[in-house]
Amino acid sequence: NSNEGATGGEISALEEAFRKFAVHGDTRATGKEMHGKNWSKLCKDCHIIDGKNVTTTDVDIVFSKIKGKSVRTITFEQFKEALQELSKKRFKGKSDEEALQEMYKLIEGKGPGLTGVTKTVASPTVSRLTDTSKFTGSHKERFDASGKGKGRAGREDLVDNSGYVSGYKHAGTYDHKVQGNK
Repeated sequence: NSNEGATGGEISALEEAFRKFAVHGDTRATGKEMHGKNWSKLCKDCHIIDGKNVTTTDVDIVFSKIKGKSVRTITFEQFKEALQELSKKRFKGKSDEEALQEMYKLIEGKGPGLTGVTKTVASPTVSRLTDTSKFTGSHKERFDASGKGKGRAGREDLVDNSGYVSGYKHAGTYDHKVQGNK
């Protein structure tokens, strides 16, 4: 009886991992269905693909076999079926049930890793070239004192056509001057 409780806990951890991978990289995903791309990511990140017994091709074939003809995703139930298929290949010497438990252990509690994600490199050359305080000439005019870009105003000479004389600097000061003299 205590064994059943452990299995129940494992399934929820498995389902949690399924959900994490299902929503990875897709803002509209609900976590109830998984795309093929995320299925292969799960298999890579959780080391189901070992390069010997299970390859990326095997993973894709199992996904295609399990999902329906017209759909592009698998549900959690189909996901467990797919794991059962793969566990026979991944853990050859073990019984089906043992192999499936081993497979669950590989996946439980895991989430999508950020392996292979491009990281920005802080090189002195790039930081020197992007330091706006060192800009000269017309390029210097494109940024304010804090180094933030001015947008269009920094790239183009915007013409002020608001007055009778173009380029008049003291616009709006007439009333102030007239009342100031009285």
